[in-house]
Amino acid sequence: MKLTLLGTGTPAPSAKRQSSGYLVEIGEEMIVLDHGPGSHHRLIEGGFKSTAVTHALFTHLHYDHCMDYARLVLQRWDMGAGKVPELQVYGPAPLQRMTDSLFGETGFYCEDVRARTQHEASLDVYRTRGGTLPRKGPVPRVCEVKPGDTINGTGWQARVGESSHMQPYLQCYGYRLESAGKSLCYAGDSGGVCETVIGLARGVDVLIHMMHLASGTEPSAQFRKSSGAHTDVAEVARRAEVGALVLSHFTPHIDTPGTRERLIAEMSRIYAGPIIWGEDLMTLSVPHVSCCGID
Repeated sequence: MKLTLLGTGTPAPSAKRQSSGYLVEIGEEMIVLDHGPGSHHRLIEGGFKSTAVTHALFTHLHYDHCMDYARLVLQRWDMGAGKVPELQVYGPAPLQRMTDSLFGETGFYCEDVRARTQHEASLDVYRTRGGTLPRKGPVPRVCEVKPGDTINGTGWQARVGESSHMQPYLQCYGYRLESAGKSLCYAGDSGGVCETVIGLARGVDVLIHMMHLASGTEPSAQFRKSSGAHTDVAEVARRAEVGALVLSHFTPHIDTPGTRERLIAEMSRIYAGPIIWGEDLMTLSVPHVSCCGID
């Protein structure tokens, strides 16, 4: 199990950090966890091909977690030239409606798809890439999931749990991935000391958790409950007894020299395991949590 952080930022524009996205490699399958704006570019920068992605799991439908969904589907379909199986997509409702609105017969990209499947010049490109006519449009295989559901891949499975974020306006999930005795939990966007995330992450090798602010700086109690504060994140990791904690989704005001070190030091008084301040394109092995040569 190999983890690559594609985007560790927020909705705020940043040249350093793209929005939320993570890539998990298990055997021959590649699983995208969220795909916010910029994360697909990071996928390409990391040397990965969109045609190699087999699954996409979405935690919630904030745009900073799903805007590059369209790019992944269309680029994978276009470059795949009819030889790549349809992308398997999982997430909360209304994911199917979103997909139909993007790629359906009257969807946002229907004219683009019509041109690429009917215009002779586009069919020339398709045949050059090895495609065989007639050309079909993209039809991602969408399954809307809920907490308690299990997703089965080849040699791996993912369990769905609830996070604490933007309910009731958005359904917000986390995922626990397991394969051959290795385990990883992505909490999605979650705040407070969330009991359901603790249960989902219990005993995993690696927990990826949003860390949006320094505890005590939140504008309201509700904000803290929906957006990870540093001591709350440490408490979640401690109570879940995870092997290592990977931090992500940083706001610029905590992503500065000195502040980073102070927050990690304070978190280390609560959670004794390794704490990793995530960076775009950082690669981690699971369960050894080796990163850039540091174990």
